[in-house]
Amino acid sequence: MTTTYSGPARLILVDGASISGMASLSTNQRGGQNGWGGTFRPDEVTTDLRNAADGLQLELPYDRVGTVAVTGMRKLLATQVLMSLAGRGPAPF
Repeated sequence: MTTTYSGPARLILVDGASISGMASLSTNQRGGQNGWGGTFRPDEVTTDLRNAADGLQLELPYDRVGTVAVTGMRKLLATQVLMSLAGRGPAPF
């Protein structure tokens, strides 16, 4: 069974800075492993965000938090990027 979440989220960087945006996440169960991941579209793009890689937190409404790593980033528009995220541990949704 796949669980999904699509809506507002905040990406919390290693230094504690948080960046608001929209997340689209889903769980995937393959080979007996429960994994999750998806994409995050930040409202603003900062240098710290561009350099973000691992040890990040993704905070969803109702204080649900999951640990994520950035697995990719691509430009959507001149001022927007879409980040690919891989979840670590239990999914927060």
